[in-house]
Amino acid sequence: MAVLRRKGRRGQGADRTGDDPLDAAQERRVRAVLALGGVPQADLQDGVQQVRLRLLERAASGREAPRDVSAWAAVVASNLAMDWHRARRRQDRLGERLASLRQPEHLSGEDSRLLSLAVAQGLDDLPDAQRQVLVLRFYADLPVRRIAQELGIPEGTVKSRLHSAVRALRDRLHEDEVV
Repeated sequence: MAVLRRKGRRGQGADRTGDDPLDAAQERRVRAVLALGGVPQADLQDGVQQVRLRLLERAASGREAPRDVSAWAAVVASNLAMDWHRARRRQDRLGERLASLRQPEHLSGEDSRLLSLAVAQGLDDLPDAQRQVLVLRFYADLPVRRIAQELGIPEGTVKSRLHSAVRALRDRLHEDEVV
């Protein structure tokens, strides 16, 4: 990925900083969307680089830069997370995540860690389309209209998926007696 680290390449989609198409806030958002989408910590940097690469490829192909790079990057990150899910068996990934979180949870005894784990498990159980809109709405903080535009679906579909996802997640947390 040496191309991504070169100093500003004029006319090839570099942003106002000249060397990176994503600013620090956009990178944090991308990392959050990937992590909330179920991508393991070890793969987050690769996901961020994929988003950068797609932004650079878009610029290199002569296409206009997205109006809202932050929103565009969040949607790309969400799609990457969905791709990652399809490539891995769900149970294997959940087992790895549980194993990595179990020991600190017992040592700290914090209720917030238990809730975080329960939410992560609940997100894993959601269908991909519901998980995607929930993460984009509540974790990437995109409005319904923007999610609909970026995903190319009607606003009503976004709202319906959000409603179903929130209800399923709430039911899961009540069922597990977390809330």
